[in-house]
Amino acid sequence: MSVREGRPEDVLDLVRPGDDLVVAMANGEPVAAIDALEREHRALDGVRIHQMHAMRRRPHVDGACGDHLRHVSYFLTPATRSAAWAGTCDVVPTDFSQLPRLLRERTRCSLLLATASPPDDDGWCTLGTNAEYVAALLRDAPLFLEVDERMPTVGGSHRVRIDDVAGWYRSARELQAVEPPVPDARDHAIAAAVAERVPNGATLQIGVGKVPDAVCVALRGHRDLGLHSELLGDGAMDLIERGVLTGARKQLRPGQAVATFALGSQRLYRWLDRREGVALEPVDWVNDPRTIARERHVVSINATTEVDLYGQCASETVAGRAWSGSGGQVDFATGAIWARSGEAFVVLRATTSDGRSRIRTALTPGSVVTTSRNAVDHVVTEWGIASLRGRTTAQRAAALIAIADPAHRDELEREARAAGILPGAAGERQVAAEAGCGR
Repeated sequence: MSVREGRPEDVLDLVRPGDDLVVAMANGEPVAAIDALEREHRALDGVRIHQMHAMRRRPHVDGACGDHLRHVSYFLTPATRSAAWAGTCDVVPTDFSQLPRLLRERTRCSLLLATASPPDDDGWCTLGTNAEYVAALLRDAPLFLEVDERMPTVGGSHRVRIDDVAGWYRSARELQAVEPPVPDARDHAIAAAVAERVPNGATLQIGVGKVPDAVCVALRGHRDLGLHSELLGDGAMDLIERGVLTGARKQLRPGQAVATFALGSQRLYRWLDRREGVALEPVDWVNDPRTIARERHVVSINATTEVDLYGQCASETVAGRAWSGSGGQVDFATGAIWARSGEAFVVLRATTSDGRSRIRTALTPGSVVTTSRNAVDHVVTEWGIASLRGRTTAQRAAALIAIADPAHRDELEREARAAGILPGAAGERQVAAEAGCGR
């Protein structure tokens, strides 16, 4: 039976007391439908909106809708960060690969809400820039769509028939752009160090931030790279256009760049429309460490904010406060080291903007460990690479001190000895010589 075009307000007919509404992340959010829910929130009872990576600051996130309509975040952004600090929204920690299962098993998963590309002549839409967790849950709950004339049609298994949805309406909303950040000399130094370790034919996972973007620039001279990544951004688009990222040697989906969502510039969104060789797939397949490990020469590149001398990475807190979320960092760090000839790099600048060392004897109080020491392979700053996997605690500490900013190395050594992480002075010199890291 055909589902006729409706209005954003039609979503209200599908919501019951206590429902858990699963909303697509970033540009997948159906803006007008959420607007309608907020306008009529007094008619709702105990409804929760579950979303990862919201890009719009909204009243229900800030608590203006009370318990009628409350936000549950799985990855903080500027739109949700202050609300989490104030306690007006809830935060659930999880690895990205586990989110579909978490929503399926720990919530009612009552209704999916997403944005789609316009239907083709046969009535098929795609979820555009976003497969992520919504695509993974298509068989578990009804789907309500905003069909956006500006949403690109993107390949992958996140296709839906317009006749199969619970309701839909049209819009012509411009997608929100996230322009590539501008790296500085430190970022380029880190990127160059990583790029030297990437073999031709490797399959890349590239995270978000200045350093991952700089790595894409540093890789322009490589050949036959592949992409199997959580994110497809402008850096990957550039490498595809230059003929560097071909996927020719991939084990899974050869010749195809695979991700679970796309986020970047307006140019990226235009480029994606009907682009051959690009596929967005559900996150519980893309980010599953078992999927990642099936590739050869996987190179995972992710940013962190602090590393302690044991190698623990705090990637979702800044100065001890909640800042983002785990995302897919652990998924890819784990998958990469299980892959044949795989390597995982965690990158960070050696110091903060006020000169404080990001390599610390102990993490800042209030910080949470995102990637455990057992899952950390290499740590990279502008001063070099510390290879940690398979090394003793003392060797790891010495390697990390060697890539800290020189102004902080003596203090870190003293603190490491006092904490019993490094042995006495004579033993420490031997450990440092064996570590052979930094420059």
